[in-house]
Amino acid sequence: MARLKDKVALITGSDSGIGRAVAEAYANEGAKVVITYHSDEEAANEVEKKLIQIGAESVVHQLDVSDEDSVKTVFSKVVDHFGNIDILVSNAGVNGSNIPVSDMDTKTFDTCIKTNLYGAFFCCREFLQLKTSDRKGKIIIVSSVHEDVNNKGNADYNASKGGVKNFSRSLALELADKNINVNNIAPGMILTPMNQKAMDDEKVRKEAEQNIPMKRAGKTEDITGIAIYLASDESDYVTGATFFVDGGLSINLGQGA
Repeated sequence: MARLKDKVALITGSDSGIGRAVAEAYANEGAKVVITYHSDEEAANEVEKKLIQIGAESVVHQLDVSDEDSVKTVFSKVVDHFGNIDILVSNAGVNGSNIPVSDMDTKTFDTCIKTNLYGAFFCCREFLQLKTSDRKGKIIIVSSVHEDVNNKGNADYNASKGGVKNFSRSLALELADKNINVNNIAPGMILTPMNQKAMDDEKVRKEAEQNIPMKRAGKTEDITGIAIYLASDESDYVTGATFFVDGGLSINLGQGA
C-alpha cells in the first residue's frame, strides 16, 4: 500500500525502538523519512540502509529535542532538502528516574521535563512555523499510559507525560480549523530499550505482564498500525485524542480492590 506516498515524515528518536519501527512502516507506505538520533549515529545509519532497501528516500540528522537551537537547525535543513514536512512524530524521550521526589535533584527532574515535554513543544512549534504549504499536516506525539496512570518513584516522567497530554489537547484546538491533526499514541509496556530489564530478564518481564490483561508485553509492531492510521488521510476527522496501545494495562487499575 502507499497511504503516505510522497509525504515527508520527520520522526524523532527513530534510530531504535518505536521510532525505528514507525520509520520503517512509513517507508513501506511510500513516505520520505527523516531519521533523527541523539547519540547513536551508527544505529541511525543502519535504519537508513534499511529504508533504502525498501526503496524510500531518507536522510539522517543528529537531534537533541531538549535543545531549542538543535531543533531549529534540523527542521530548517529538512525543509531546505524536501521543501516541506507533512508528518511530525514526536517520539524521542527519556525514561523516569525511579527516584522519590524527596531525593530527586533539580537536574534529574529538569532532564526529563526538557526532553519529554519541552521536546514536544520545540518540535511542534518548529513544524508549524516552517510549514510552507496548505497541505494537510499530521502531528503525532508518542506519550505513555503514564499521561493518565501514575506510578511511584517516577514523578518526573509522570509529570512530563501528563503535560504532553494537555499540551497536545491545547494544540489540537488551536489547529482544528487549519487542516492539521494532533493526536497522541500512549504505549504501555513495549519491548524496546526503554524496557531493557524486561527484555533481558524473562522473570522480570513475566512478573510485569501479570498486570496486563492480555498477559503479554507489546512489540513495536503493535504501535505501527495506529501510527500509520494517524498519519494517513483516514484520520482526517480525528484530533485531540490519545490512543492507548497497552494490552488493557491502563484500564486494569483497581482490580482486586
